Amino acid sequence: MSTEYAKALGRKIAFNRKRRGLSQKEFARLLERSEAWVSQVERGVRRIDRMTVLEKVADALDLPVGELAAEAPIVASVADGEPPGANRLRLVLSAAHSLTAILGRHEPPDVAALSAQVDRAWSLAHGGNYADLAELLEELVPSLEGAVRSGPEEQRPQLFRLMAAMYHTCSGALANMGEAEAAWIAVDRAVVAAERADDPLLMAAGEFRLSIVFLGARHFEQAAQASGTAADALRPLADSGEAAAVALRGALTLQRAVAAARLNNADAAYDFLSEARSMAQQVGEGRNDYNTEFGPTNVGLHEVSVAVDLGDAGVALRAARDIDASALSSERQTRFNLDIARAQAQRRQVGPAVEALLKARELSPEMVRAMPLVKQLVSDLLTMSQPPSDQLRGLANELGVQEVWTST
Repeated sequence: MSTEYAKALGRKIAFNRKRRGLSQKEFARLLERSEAWVSQVERGVRRIDRMTVLEKVADALDLPVGELAAEAPIVASVADGEPPGANRLRLVLSAAHSLTAILGRHEPPDVAALSAQVDRAWSLAHGGNYADLAELLEELVPSLEGAVRSGPEEQRPQLFRLMAAMYHTCSGALANMGEAEAAWIAVDRAVVAAERADDPLLMAAGEFRLSIVFLGARHFEQAAQASGTAADALRPLADSGEAAAVALRGALTLQRAVAAARLNNADAAYDFLSEARSMAQQVGEGRNDYNTEFGPTNVGLHEVSVAVDLGDAGVALRAARDIDASALSSERQTRFNLDIARAQAQRRQVGPAVEALLKARELSPEMVRAMPLVKQLVSDLLTMSQPPSDQLRGLANELGVQEVWTST
């Protein structure tokens, strides 16, 4: 969108906001954005470059989206280039926010508002809405970096816990995009913040996130080391019966199982799964300590994933039949469907594999488009099917995967 288009769109939004009798603050609340975001859009200094955002603005103004779209040529395709939000998240981590916070002056922090923003960040990350997450973190990171340095002493531990959770969110999104180095930086900052909050369980949650980063980067021994040492360190707390410690230790043990499977150590992988299952029985369903979603259902999902990693497609698909993942986040449900697609691909069942991929895309379209393993899986399925089905061809085109096949 050019500068002139952005200004024209901003003027139209401002006019219709005033027509509805809304202040910028009230309008921002309807959009779940900041007042600063609204001001920047109306002044034409911030672009709206996604149709989903424009639709939300039009809905809040009670306007047909076409009236705004005429002023805003939107680039609808996200298949080309890197995932939406990836560069913005890297830039968020690259800025000298801590230095700015130390040298700057800040208003007393609104802890409740910051907490609500961190919760929203987790919701966006679990839903795979990475572009919206990047936009939120562009404001939240400097706000929290300032808050931990300006807040009263009694609020510091809570603010550092919020900072750790925020960086966990950033890391999870970057890891899903295949941005391992940036994700590692975010995790490291989260662990430091957790230590400053004097919260050992939150530090362990950071090691859980770090193991996910290592798995995505194919550093399987490092993943095993991070998750294993953290799980061992938590043993005394878990043995004392502290439920959150049991749940975190269980989540870390699941990461150990995945790492062992990817190192082709089947005995160790299934032993870790068995240990995690016992811990899940202790904590029961309904817990989500530190956003790990640990419980019996999640153990079942990891059983499927481990079996696929070991090449046991039949075991994976039999286990998957008994799992109802609907109570888990859309991110976990998406991963579950991707594992089913991987299992079906191992059995060269292209149709069922594509069906599972389409379910995953329906749950978290941005996440599916962002994950490198999805593109590789679609490429493999194209190779298996000559010619490919219309559904597979459409999925390949959407993901930017080149179709290469020859007739026989």
